[in-house]
Amino acid sequence: AKSDNSEPQISLVDQLRFLEDNRRDGLITLPDGDTLKVTNLHKIFWPKLKLTKGDLFRYYAEVAPLLLPAVADRPLVMKRLPDGITGETKFYQHRATDVPAGVRVEPVKVANARPQIVGGDLKTLLYMTQLASISQDPWFSRVQSPQVADHAALDLDPMPGVPFARVLDVARWIRDELARLGVTGCPKTSGADGLHVYVPLPPDTPYEAGQIFCQIIATVVANKHPKHATVERMVQARGQRVYIDYLQNIQGKTLATAYSARASEFGGVSTPLTWKEVDEGVRREDFTMKTVPARLAKVGDLWAPLRKSKGVDFSKVACYTSGN
Repeated sequence: AKSDNSEPQISLVDQLRFLEDNRRDGLITLPDGDTLKVTNLHKIFWPKLKLTKGDLFRYYAEVAPLLLPAVADRPLVMKRLPDGITGETKFYQHRATDVPAGVRVEPVKVANARPQIVGGDLKTLLYMTQLASISQDPWFSRVQSPQVADHAALDLDPMPGVPFARVLDVARWIRDELARLGVTGCPKTSGADGLHVYVPLPPDTPYEAGQIFCQIIATVVANKHPKHATVERMVQARGQRVYIDYLQNIQGKTLATAYSARASEFGGVSTPLTWKEVDEGVRREDFTMKTVPARLAKVGDLWAPLRKSKGVDFSKVACYTSGN
């Protein structure tokens, strides 16, 4: 229920900090006057870093203005870790049940039309945080048009022992192939070991077309750089290479969105990068829940161009493939 209290409002971050410091559960008041019950804010979610559920709440409260547009209208899959990143209890939740008023739930009109949480507002984000859903994992399509992908993604997954510098190399090679088609990809750290390159798609693009496009790009890069990149699906056949995964581009599959916290040991955040940063080199461990809010205040929303681009011109792909 929304409050009619006209007194000056204590900031969300301060409310959360007060409850955690006093080891109390309670209601937080959102900027629009709505409220949400939160519990166990002192619970340790990242043992090595001693980061708590409260730290996760405060991170999302800070970055919500940039994160919410990235998940707006998108069905969300919850990866719940109620005992933190090292706890034994971990499960996926697609179907939304018994949610409080003000949390957006809609039937996703696919085969089973199940009700799912839909992103885009602060209460929904914080409710998912209360349920210990550390990351925000949206569909590539919106609930209004679940068959249509707004973007596609290449997921760069280094095999154990492969340095992040090699992942950046593969990202640059992908950028170069996209440039030959007049496409500007959008890179971001995964928040864990790898990196994602997102590609904007034109209106009304089915998922399959986005996947085929990414398969072409991934295969060209792997063929040109066989010692360092692979599209081999069998893990044991990948060797010391970066796996370019184009198979995330299937309806209902998800990747952590830009600005999402991750259940990685270093408290990572999936952070948009500039191509200049990719060229000059970065450390994935530098982008965390502790560092990203200050970075965003400085660089702004590097993910916005993905939503504003007109997308791939598929008419150029035939010429591109014949040229390779």
